[in-house]
Amino acid sequence: MSRCRPLRVATCLCLLACLSLLVGCSAGGTRRAGGPGGSGSATSGPGGRRAAAAGLDVRVENGRPGAECGLSQLGAQHAVEGFADRVSIRPGEPVRLFVSTTAPSLTVSVFRTGWYGGRTCRLIATTGPLPGAAQAQPGHAPGTNTISAADWRPTASFATASWPPGDYLFRLDASTGDHRYIPLTVRGPGAAGRVVILNAVTTWQAYNAWGGYSLYHGPRGFADRARVVSFDRPYDYGDGAADFTGNEQPLVALAERLNLPVDYETDVDLHADPHLLDGARAVISLGHDEYYSPAMRTALTAARDRGTNLAFLGANAVYRRIRLDPSPLGADRLETAYKVAQEDPVYGRDDARITANWPSPPRANPESSLTGGMYQCNPVHGDMVISRPQSWLLAGTGLAAGARLPGLIGSEYDRVDDAYPTPHPIEVIAHSPITCRGAPDHSDVSYYSAPSGAGVFDSGTSAWACALADVCGPGAHGPAIQQPITRITTTLLTAFAAGPAGRTHPAVDAVPADDRAVAAPGENN
Repeated sequence: MSRCRPLRVATCLCLLACLSLLVGCSAGGTRRAGGPGGSGSATSGPGGRRAAAAGLDVRVENGRPGAECGLSQLGAQHAVEGFADRVSIRPGEPVRLFVSTTAPSLTVSVFRTGWYGGRTCRLIATTGPLPGAAQAQPGHAPGTNTISAADWRPTASFATASWPPGDYLFRLDASTGDHRYIPLTVRGPGAAGRVVILNAVTTWQAYNAWGGYSLYHGPRGFADRARVVSFDRPYDYGDGAADFTGNEQPLVALAERLNLPVDYETDVDLHADPHLLDGARAVISLGHDEYYSPAMRTALTAARDRGTNLAFLGANAVYRRIRLDPSPLGADRLETAYKVAQEDPVYGRDDARITANWPSPPRANPESSLTGGMYQCNPVHGDMVISRPQSWLLAGTGLAAGARLPGLIGSEYDRVDDAYPTPHPIEVIAHSPITCRGAPDHSDVSYYSAPSGAGVFDSGTSAWACALADVCGPGAHGPAIQQPITRITTTLLTAFAAGPAGRTHPAVDAVPADDRAVAAPGENN
């Protein structure tokens, strides 16, 4: 649905920082320095990959020093921008950047995000100065309105054997003083015994209007929106980092601050590997995780049914049904979502691949059967109201029944709605009255326990993750929100990391009367 834009990356990243090991890049001009974890670069190409390191040791990684790396000046649109040829890699796999800039030269710095003594990134590698070049702005493909920059020339290639798993940002620093980011996920060797942080790159790409088209609009609005979008282009929002810094990075920082055994993956990885989550303790879906292929949803549901805990720290999760196809740069780099079933060329011929919304026919399968909550409406802004203070998740918060967390509901919200498939037992922890498009309604924070023993949490609001770093923006900021949300999330993550939370913390059926078999107020595009 519509994107919750917390603060721009330049503001969010005043929290970020970096300093430490510099490792090699295959582009010219590389600077290196020794330090914990070693130095130097991996060979790349056929037969040249180094084996991935063992799973991430968060204590060791976050024991390394950090420094400030926020941006103060971003510069004009298209002054510098770029994308990577992969959304994720294993350590040791090469990654190429494709950059366009009007500047004579640029430098690329690679930052890993985490928790470094209160700062939230460290410098991993830097290369440059590299020659700058303005690359051609592509046109759109007739029919699908797809924008692809796959014809751009590569600018830099990085070898990555020394890079620990985590969420990364490449910072593009043009010689003119302009800046932008490129995100990348570096995956761990396996999810068994770990808390998987799932980067929602398909949702990032859905909202990406670089070149004039997203899955929401074209130059003339919804009617000429793209039906297929490509990962082979820069992100036009989040200062090039898409939704990562506001909707995802705050949770990354908290999880690493807690020294949890984390693993990093993207939803594209979930699509490609049905066994990705085998043995995982928990999966954390972050602030905006809307776009799901059938393979993604099947894998996540199967994980829950094996006892893996699930946390949805944003509303509107698993709402849009998509399919993924290859581009000239690799597998799963084209994302299709017609949204209106009858517009999809496979309609009536191959309905298993249809890209209508998950709650809509054909083959309707509302997201509530997995998340517990049902997406309702957008936009809203309201207070979160506590309804079940005895919940184990609220221990230590001091929140009583009727307590309000100002401005925390919005801009999208979920509600438990027994008119749709809803797992039981399920308890509503906060039941918050709001009004959306003139209709009175409620947003719910919910928790249910599955027969497998898994616990499943739905925050019911798209403002949860940004509240962890107090970057949600006006109307939802300050310690009155940040402190209790951080405490609840800490309790949640700690319990979920320990194993099937539904066994140690079984849900109790506690559903308000006005959540029982009511119809949603509607949906928007």
